[in-house]
Amino acid sequence: MKIDTEDFKSVFTDELIQLKTIFEKYNYEIRFAGGPVRDLLMNIKPHDLDFATTATPQQMKDMFNSENIRMINLTGEKHGTITVRINEKENFEITTLRIDVINHGRHAVVEFTQDWELDANRRDLTVNSMFLGFDGTVYDYCGGWDDLQERRVAFVGDAQTRIQEDYLRILRYFRFCARISPDPNVHEPDTEEAIRENIEGLSRISGERIWLELKQILSNRHAGTLLETMLRLGIGPHIGLGDKPNMEEFRLVLERARSNNIQLQPISLLASLLDSEEAAVALHERLKYPNFDKELSFFIVHYRDLLPEPLKPLRPYQMIVIDTKQKMKDAILRGAELLRYQGQLELANEFEKWVPPRFPVGGADLKSEGVPTGKAMNMVIQRLRSKWKESDFQINHKDLVQLIPNVMEDLGLKVQK
Repeated sequence: MKIDTEDFKSVFTDELIQLKTIFEKYNYEIRFAGGPVRDLLMNIKPHDLDFATTATPQQMKDMFNSENIRMINLTGEKHGTITVRINEKENFEITTLRIDVINHGRHAVVEFTQDWELDANRRDLTVNSMFLGFDGTVYDYCGGWDDLQERRVAFVGDAQTRIQEDYLRILRYFRFCARISPDPNVHEPDTEEAIRENIEGLSRISGERIWLELKQILSNRHAGTLLETMLRLGIGPHIGLGDKPNMEEFRLVLERARSNNIQLQPISLLASLLDSEEAAVALHERLKYPNFDKELSFFIVHYRDLLPEPLKPLRPYQMIVIDTKQKMKDAILRGAELLRYQGQLELANEFEKWVPPRFPVGGADLKSEGVPTGKAMNMVIQRLRSKWKESDFQINHKDLVQLIPNVMEDLGLKVQK
């Protein structure tokens, strides 16, 4: 079959046409590969373009050097990938057709080939195994087009073999179920069994790689259903969630989010499965996600039982922000996410717009009133801050300064002259 859609035509920039011309000049075949083919067949404009070619890495290097095309990031060469930058505008990643001789995830030993079908057979999922010629011809060796029409996610060939080549493919399977499958509850029995039998292999995969896949799954509208399936198949201990994740809290949070049309951060969903701050520490040690996500998970586990006040619902959350020793902006984002976690969408939106007031009294004010420096000054500041907070930040600078003598007297401090 051929495609001739506007999305397909739109990817042909001047730089891509130049790349095509160079390969034609040297008589090497080049095709779109994997993801962009799948997206175009789903009427989605691809964000990233990947290419496969019959040219070896050395042949590509010779060709691009002859044409004065700059090559960048040569670390992928041993796996057959050459990346070029054309006209200082656009990068293209082109990979030689290959078969995996020894496969240890991304550390595979490869052998180059000119057989397109052999390359297709080594790929993870049928929907990712197709190629597309520059004339719009689709090359499908593994039934990817039929599966795409049926919205079926299936491994290429034997699921056990594909998974054991790279255990991260378990998570890639679920990520594409989230994107393609109409019903995330439906998985073929043989596929489920292959995943269950090999789930332990994820313990050998780095936390960073797992998090890259997991956060994409958890950003999807089917996140809860897919995560529950993964947990049922035994993924928990191998990604840092332990043997007994807090399913009761997880289902409660999921139901609140669904009924209030709330999209939670990926880490918030994971935090719902944690029953202690120690568990949050263990999860971060396993997955190595960024610091903001780490702090958010700790925050949710620590404060999830906090409740809005009847008359001033945001007050408890505002007090946390006012007392934070971290960036105020990040504290507000965490507070808003906590409210979403609790099903309070309107309050979360209101909280994000809140501008925290600045405590109006400083060290110079205390010094002018004779407050001794050091520990005594800090004690007075904290007492004044407490009074300011109790007033819902309404006490102004003048009134706070007038309170200093009484505060000092209560604390047993003498005026320093």
